[in-house]
Amino acid sequence: MTTIAPDVRMTSTPRTYPPRAAIVSWIFFDWAAQPYFTLITTFVFAPYFASSVAPNPAAGQSLWGFAMAAAGLAIALLSPVLGAIADAAGRRKPWIAGFGAVLVLASCTLWIGKPGDYAIIPTLLTAVALASVGAEFATVFNNAMMPTLVPPERIGRLSGTGWATGYIGGIVSLVIVLGLLAANPETGRTLLGVTPLFGLDPVTHQGDRAAGPLTGLWFIIFVTPMFLFTPDYPARRPLHEALREGLWELKQSIKGLPKQKSLAAFLLANMIYTDGLVSLFAFGGIYAAGTFGWHTIQIGTFGIMLAIAGAFGAWLGGKLDDRLGPKRVIAGSMLILLLSLAAILLVDKDAIFFIKVAPPQAGAPLFSSAAERAYLVLGCLIGAAGGPLQAASRTLLIHLAPHDRIAQYFGLFALTGKVTSFVGPLLIGMITAVTASQKAGMAVLVVFFVAGLGLLMRVRE
Repeated sequence: MTTIAPDVRMTSTPRTYPPRAAIVSWIFFDWAAQPYFTLITTFVFAPYFASSVAPNPAAGQSLWGFAMAAAGLAIALLSPVLGAIADAAGRRKPWIAGFGAVLVLASCTLWIGKPGDYAIIPTLLTAVALASVGAEFATVFNNAMMPTLVPPERIGRLSGTGWATGYIGGIVSLVIVLGLLAANPETGRTLLGVTPLFGLDPVTHQGDRAAGPLTGLWFIIFVTPMFLFTPDYPARRPLHEALREGLWELKQSIKGLPKQKSLAAFLLANMIYTDGLVSLFAFGGIYAAGTFGWHTIQIGTFGIMLAIAGAFGAWLGGKLDDRLGPKRVIAGSMLILLLSLAAILLVDKDAIFFIKVAPPQAGAPLFSSAAERAYLVLGCLIGAAGGPLQAASRTLLIHLAPHDRIAQYFGLFALTGKVTSFVGPLLIGMITAVTASQKAGMAVLVVFFVAGLGLLMRVRE
């Protein structure tokens, strides 16, 4: 039975922390939620949608960008409000359960996305947007539980371990899809050289489409320990009272931001660099599909390599976070992302940094061309930097924000991470549509990292 965590807002007695099982169970939320980002928005379903469901890859990238923009706008508008209500009401788990259900149902809907079926595109994009809303809102309330789990000096390690565990979960789910479910339509074999389980049809890409239901089932199984063993805040007041008090506190917090210059600068920086990072991850697989003609096997293998790099980066970043501070980890991660992105834009299927190389050949071994290998190396650098950037960001917020309104500030954190999150996908979608060039669309992300790094320099821990 779950014990109730002490309400740090109501007592000045020394804080006690829950047992190890509660902490491990909380960490597994990241494992439970990661397949949505790994399988659906990055390495399996998004590239499949762009290359096989949409009329062409450029149109697919554009449509996907508009759907992600709509989801980002909804998250931006509602997350701080919901966070403020949750702070006033006290409990976090009911919110995680409700938005988790949205994630599960919307993800399962993606199974209906048959290749070349243009009529189903609006339904698929709606489902993807709803799944994004569910995943992001559930994460807001899960993050808000962190200060009650470990002492302040261990927050960085907890956050980094959570992100690393999530990356490992993404790797395992990706191996399952690539090795056992999704097959090459030409050979009928998966990455492990076997026929797909359950008789999934390679021609109609049932293995790629199965990523949706697998994401939903995965979340249900692995989020359950958190509900069983991780303590929640106690209930404080009915929902209607929490709504009134939460909105008033949110208004006061927003009005007070100009007086909290470091916190305001950090939230603004987070708004910009998170938009760039999310857009980079969301369109990385689509970009590779269009540049090199990669399909699910190649993109999924690439995803496994990125996830391994990300898990290592998040784990190392968590240790550096406690030792050097989250701001330095964020700044270093952004520099790596900026340089790697700039380099990727100079890699094409037949050129690396303007030097001509042999393009990929049909039937050649996996990643046999020099350009593909260069893309792999740069992608792994991005994966290794992305984990520490996100983990250290939520750690820095905990250092800067009042703990009695932590869910509200995680709502503002999500707000700044999402209020302009439609801008990145929208700009990529618009520029790609106008220029018919995926490279031109991706180039806009350089600006996001430069601006985010500049604003971060104004933050004082």
